[in-house]
Amino acid sequence: MKHPKLIHHGAREGVTGSCHQLWMDENSSVLIDCGQFQGDDEAGHEDELALDFSVEGVKALIVTHVHIDHVGRIPNLLAAGFDGPILCSEPSARLLPIVLEDAFRLSISRDQDQLERYLKVVEQRIIALPYDHWFTLNETDGRACKVRLQPAGHVLGSAYVELELSEGSDVQRVVFSGDLGAPHSPLLPDLVPPERADLLILESTYGDRRHEDRAHRRERLQAAIERALADQGTVLIPSFSIGRTQELLFELEEILHEKREAAEASGTPVEAPEQARDGDPDIDWPQLPIILDSPLASRFTATYKELQGYWDEDARHRLEEGRKPLSFKQLITVDSHDEHMRIVEHLAQTARPAIVIAGNGMCSGGRIVNYLKAMLGDPRHNVVFVGYQGKGTPGRDIQTYGPEGGFVDLDAERIDIRAGIDSVGGYSAHADQADLVGFVTRMQQWPSEIRLIHGEDQAKQRLAEVLRERYEKASRQGRVVIP
Repeated sequence: MKHPKLIHHGAREGVTGSCHQLWMDENSSVLIDCGQFQGDDEAGHEDELALDFSVEGVKALIVTHVHIDHVGRIPNLLAAGFDGPILCSEPSARLLPIVLEDAFRLSISRDQDQLERYLKVVEQRIIALPYDHWFTLNETDGRACKVRLQPAGHVLGSAYVELELSEGSDVQRVVFSGDLGAPHSPLLPDLVPPERADLLILESTYGDRRHEDRAHRRERLQAAIERALADQGTVLIPSFSIGRTQELLFELEEILHEKREAAEASGTPVEAPEQARDGDPDIDWPQLPIILDSPLASRFTATYKELQGYWDEDARHRLEEGRKPLSFKQLITVDSHDEHMRIVEHLAQTARPAIVIAGNGMCSGGRIVNYLKAMLGDPRHNVVFVGYQGKGTPGRDIQTYGPEGGFVDLDAERIDIRAGIDSVGGYSAHADQADLVGFVTRMQQWPSEIRLIHGEDQAKQRLAEVLRERYEKASRQGRVVIP
């Protein structure tokens, strides 16, 4: 059996807009993801309701995970007439309606009746698949297509997709990696690669680099926060609403827990005085507010708490100890816009030490923009990046030009950067080069073909070189191509 026909409708040349169409036979196909383009990848895709491909013959959509660059064009897909099921993992089935509600409000309409009708359609289409179970997707005239989802370790509910296409006794296994997670991710068990693949469609976001040691990233986060708070101002952490935010809360709770334990062991009063300590370089950890200013992230966090059965062993152990890793005492959630603006104004004027987590993660929209506009020009404040900043995004500009005293355009306004800028490595939710290569080489049967997607050119080229070297060294037969 030849490899099936495959067309990439996104994430072929960049890292956003993931959407891949695989033909099960001459007339039937399945989509894997249908994501939104972001940053420089948006060029040529400005019409938010248009699709650049026909949905005729598309029998199903399989969602690898619920990040917007993998699901953000689902409203477009439905508007184009797609009427098939949406298959995803059980946790993603809980999270996806929240993501799509937000996408609908932003790109289509805020009309409540229209939104409710749309969400009802979405929820009726979703089929929640348990991990590690085969599901028959299509079966006609001696041909069959089955799908199985396996945990990918990227965000809660993320999966890589195994598709088994059979024609008589001829069986071919196609694997879509989706976004693969890195080891030592808070809350999530490490992924286990598939046993085999004939064709592997592999992400390459970090195909040209190795992450900093993730096992000690919390110490680096704490050090960055302590450096920032020494300036007697606010620490701003831009963060995606799902995945990164929950990891940050999990690790901040651990830092606060360790500080509390150390204080108790030394006999220091755990509860510090309430009054402000102007001019005092010491960090008042017991009174330091952790502000989560993102209604969407708050909803995701609440759902994460309801899905504790999918947490890893360490996270569940904390629960058994009576700790609340995602809802600890010093956590303040901000819901209304008026409350948000009051906090922005208060922190900008007083420079009270605090940690603010707000979306979006690349500073291209969301509440983080108001904080940045109000505080980037003040050297008392600091921005700490803990995630990838895509080309063409304000986050990349702040990260690149901020340390040089440059500027950034936010809402068509030039903002000079005088705040401190720091980046903490090891917080990417994506596998690095070693993890991606390991995903292949840990299979019992290596793929006969690997297609590299979801990466910038340099990352794909370097990963292709390394994979070809590994194939040659192991005397394995296989092609590595960049479509």
